[in-house]
Amino acid sequence: MTAATAERPTRPARDRRAAAKGPRRPGRRRLRHLAVPYAHLAPALIAIVLTTVYPLVSALVTSFRHWRLNETRAPGRFVGFDQYVRAFHDGTFFNSVWVTAWFTLLSVTLSVGLGLVIALILNRRGRLTGLTKALLILPFAVAPALKGFSWRFMLNPDHGVYDKMLGAVLPFTADVDWLGSPFWAQIVVVLTEVWGWAPLIALMLLGGLGSIPPEVHEAARVDGCGAWQRFRYVTWPLLRPLVLIVIFLKAVFSLKLFDQVVTITGGGPGRATETLNFYAYAQGFTFLDIGYASAISWILVVALGVLAALYLILMARQEAK
Repeated sequence: MTAATAERPTRPARDRRAAAKGPRRPGRRRLRHLAVPYAHLAPALIAIVLTTVYPLVSALVTSFRHWRLNETRAPGRFVGFDQYVRAFHDGTFFNSVWVTAWFTLLSVTLSVGLGLVIALILNRRGRLTGLTKALLILPFAVAPALKGFSWRFMLNPDHGVYDKMLGAVLPFTADVDWLGSPFWAQIVVVLTEVWGWAPLIALMLLGGLGSIPPEVHEAARVDGCGAWQRFRYVTWPLLRPLVLIVIFLKAVFSLKLFDQVVTITGGGPGRATETLNFYAYAQGFTFLDIGYASAISWILVVALGVLAALYLILMARQEAK
């Protein structure tokens, strides 16, 4: 036996020393291991609480109180659901609901439909396909306020570029007041959204089309399927989950539209383009009725929650198939 072996404590001796030190605590180490991910997420969670959760809770509390800034700088008395009852007896509120619903329907339908067409065209290989894909992101990259002011300037009947071009190509549109007519003002706001969103949606759907194995299309082609049949029975079923996500995303942004209304029409002419989000803004910052504006905002939050629930139900049914 060497000297090193003699100095090394035997296993029974090590066990007696460990017992003398006390029992091990694996729970503390496990708790520390579980807490590490949450510690990394803490800054983001704190930011979400401060910028989203707290304002939502504060607006909910304010919606149950009477508060007009021209009367008092602090929230007034508790009024219960009076603000919500007032909203559902307000014809102007229902006008903003109708404008928002109509705009959302047109914007989502045209943006997703045009985006799908663009994606199917660019899915074919070509010399300029790569450059075109890179350029598609530019309309969405433009700030909404800048986009609105640009469209307003270019549709100006005196010196607007779009107005002059349309008048030259389509003479019957020469006398159209694009932003002075309720119908055409709504169409212009819709077109600004489609102009910005359709290319982005096309890029998203291009990613979905690229994930479909080419062998599937080749097998359908060998079986004698035409282009329409391949799209209907192969491409569309595989692309449908992504399309649902895109529709939900676009619907959320359409429901809370604000920038283009402020910069292009200001809610006019009359109240033709006054969306629900803009109506809440006007009540709070123009008429200084913070309590009523908070109630309208929470009605919009509930509408977005219902939309999210419908989306989850559709996705669950899609996955169950």
